[in-house]
Amino acid sequence: MHPLALIPYFELPDLPLGPVTIRSFGVLTALGILLGVRLAARAAERDGLDSKALVDFSVVALVAGVLGGHVVHLVAYHPEELSDPWRVVRFWEGLSSMGGLAGAMVAAAIWFRRKRLAFAPYGDAYALALAFGWGVARLGCFAVHDHPGVRSDFFLAVAFPGGPRHDLGLYEAILLFALGALLLLVGRAGALRGRRLALLAVLYGAGRFGLDFLRAWPGDLAYADARHLGLTFAQWFVAGLFAWGLWRLARGAPASSGHPVAPPAAGTGA
Repeated sequence: MHPLALIPYFELPDLPLGPVTIRSFGVLTALGILLGVRLAARAAERDGLDSKALVDFSVVALVAGVLGGHVVHLVAYHPEELSDPWRVVRFWEGLSSMGGLAGAMVAAAIWFRRKRLAFAPYGDAYALALAFGWGVARLGCFAVHDHPGVRSDFFLAVAFPGGPRHDLGLYEAILLFALGALLLLVGRAGALRGRRLALLAVLYGAGRFGLDFLRAWPGDLAYADARHLGLTFAQWFVAGLFAWGLWRLARGAPASSGHPVAPPAAGTGA
């Protein structure tokens, strides 16, 4: 394929504002978070759920996601950085999306239980928020090209300075927007109520598992993602998401509602 058919390599300029520098990645990630929260709140309201509880949890999920994302980045992807104490404490530098998701999942398990709210009814709202919000955030990854893939002359490859390569930020954004559109269609049809988060887990899990085979390998590029028994951490993680999604879809719609979970009866265990 002629090189002109490839997507040109570009770098969006930073915007310095005194001591603060506004970067395209941060802007698009923030927009993705805001869009996700807005979509989730509107979907929750349509389902007759408490949208305020959802918005309140979003703040908790953001903090837990950043911390989880940084820990996984250091431990699973770049353990060599653990030798630099300053790199460890600069939690905003080096984030893994899968680690962020894991952190948010742990936070959800704790927060919803402490608030005596069933999480399952909110799953449909969160599915829509994750697909579109995460898709916008992945455009931020594409804007800074921080997920380079193997060399390729595919028509969506990016003309990196060292030669054309897949850009996994772009590919994942396309995947997530497509899944978001599918969830909208499923929602309008009234199908899979209470199981749309499971549907997203299955489809995204399968898609991300396959896409990660296109990522650059250590030795091919500096700072490439580490492999564990031939797979990235993300591939191991989404394999679990895929299995959970299949199990949840097979179980059928949850019977729980969005009302507070009743406290245990006297004399029973917690």
